[in-house]
Amino acid sequence: MQRENWTSKLGFILAASGSAIGLGNIWRFPFVAGTNGGAIFLLIYLAAIIFIGYPVLVSEMTIGRKTERNPVGAFKKLAPDTPWWLVGGLGVLAGFVILSYYSVVAGWGLFYMLESVTGLAPGTDFAELFVGHISGTFSPIFWHFVFMLLTVSVIGAGVVNGIQRVVKILMPILFVLLVVLIFRSLTLEGAGAGLEFYLSPDFSQISLQTFNDAISQAFFTLSLGMGAMITYGSYLSQDESITDSAGYVLGFDTGIAILSGFAIFPAVFAFGLDPAAGPGLTFITLPAVFSQMPLGAFFGFLFFALLSIAALTSAISLLEVVVAYLVDEFEYPRKKTSYIIGFIIFLVGLPPVLGYSALSDFSFLGMDVLDTYDWIANFILLPTGGMLTAIFIGHYWGTDKAVEEANRNSMKVKVGNVYSLLIKYVAPIAIFVIMALTIFQTVTG
Repeated sequence: MQRENWTSKLGFILAASGSAIGLGNIWRFPFVAGTNGGAIFLLIYLAAIIFIGYPVLVSEMTIGRKTERNPVGAFKKLAPDTPWWLVGGLGVLAGFVILSYYSVVAGWGLFYMLESVTGLAPGTDFAELFVGHISGTFSPIFWHFVFMLLTVSVIGAGVVNGIQRVVKILMPILFVLLVVLIFRSLTLEGAGAGLEFYLSPDFSQISLQTFNDAISQAFFTLSLGMGAMITYGSYLSQDESITDSAGYVLGFDTGIAILSGFAIFPAVFAFGLDPAAGPGLTFITLPAVFSQMPLGAFFGFLFFALLSIAALTSAISLLEVVVAYLVDEFEYPRKKTSYIIGFIIFLVGLPPVLGYSALSDFSFLGMDVLDTYDWIANFILLPTGGMLTAIFIGHYWGTDKAVEEANRNSMKVKVGNVYSLLIKYVAPIAIFVIMALTIFQTVTG
C-alpha cells in the first residue's frame, strides 16, 4: 500500500502545529495557569517545554520519519522481537481515550459558539446555562456526535486531501481570531491587573502540583506520548529537517498558549472574576465576561469559534493515530476504518457526557467521569509514554542514531550532547518522579 507524504514542509508544520494547538492551549492552559498562580506556572511550563518537551518531540518525530510507520509499527521496526511495541500501543490507546472526552468538551464549544449569538444578554447566569446544558442528555450527545463526524470526515479524506488541506485553512483563521480577541481584552478598563497576574511571578505559589501540571500540560499541548507526532513524523519527507520542524511546532504551540493567556486573564480581571475557576473558566467565567462587554455576543462567538477550530485540528491528529495503526498493520481501507473507529470513540465518550446526569453519582478518587478520563490520560498514559520513549531512545536504540537521523538536512537547529543528556537522564527521571509523587498524592488524598 502506497504511503502518503506531506506535500510540503509548510503542510507538515501546520499539521503538526495544528495537532499541538488545540483545547490544550485555549481551554486547558488558561485554567491550569489560573489555578497555579499565573506567572509562576508560566515560567515552570516554559522550562518543561524546553528541557522535556522539545527533546521528546524531536525523538517522536525521529522515530516516525525513520520507520515511516504508525507508533506500534515504528517500535516493531526499530526493536523487532521485543516488547517495545507496547510503547507504541500505549500511544494508540492514549489517543483513543483522549479523543473520547476531548470530543465532548469540543462539542460544548460548538454549542457555545451558536449559543453566544443569542445567549449573551446582560445578567445571563452562565453557570446555570452550562450546568443545564451538560446535565441534559440529547444536546451534549448531539454536539459530541457532530464534532466526531467533522473529525472523521477529515481523516477519511486522507493525509493530503484531508488533514493538510484543512489545517492550511484553519490555522491562519485561528491566529487572526486570537489576535482580535487579545486586542479587545487588552483595551478593557482594568486589564492591567490581569497582566500583572500573568507576568509577575509569585514564588510562594510553587508546589508539587505546579510542577506536575506544567509537565502534564507540556505533554498534552505538544501531543506527546499519544503517538501523534510519531504518526505525523512518519509522513515527513526524507528531505525535510526534523529539528527545524520541531522548533517551529514548539514555537507556534507555545506562542498560541501564551497568547491565549493575554486574551483571557486581562478580561477576567477587568470584570473582577476568579482566574482560578478551573475547567469552568472557559465555559462559565468567560461567557460571563462577554455578556458584560460591548459587542459581547460577537466576541463570544469569535472565542468559541477559535476554541472549536483549535479542537478540530488536534482531534484529527488523535484519530489519525488510531486509523494509521489499523491501515498500516492490517491494510484496512482508510475511509471505512475512520468512520468505524470514530463511531466507537463516540460511544466511549458517552460516559463523560452522562457524568453530569445519569452517571453523576460516579466518583473515582473524588473525580467525576470526565475528570477521571482526563486524569488517566494526562497523569498516567501520556507521561508514561513519553518516559518510555525517552528510555527507548537513550538506552536501547541509541542517541547517536537518533541524533544522526534528527540532524539530517538541518539548516538552523542541530541536536547533540545536550539532547542526549536530556533524553537519557533528565526527561525520564523528572517525568517518573513527578508522576509517582502525583499519583501517590492523589491516591492518599
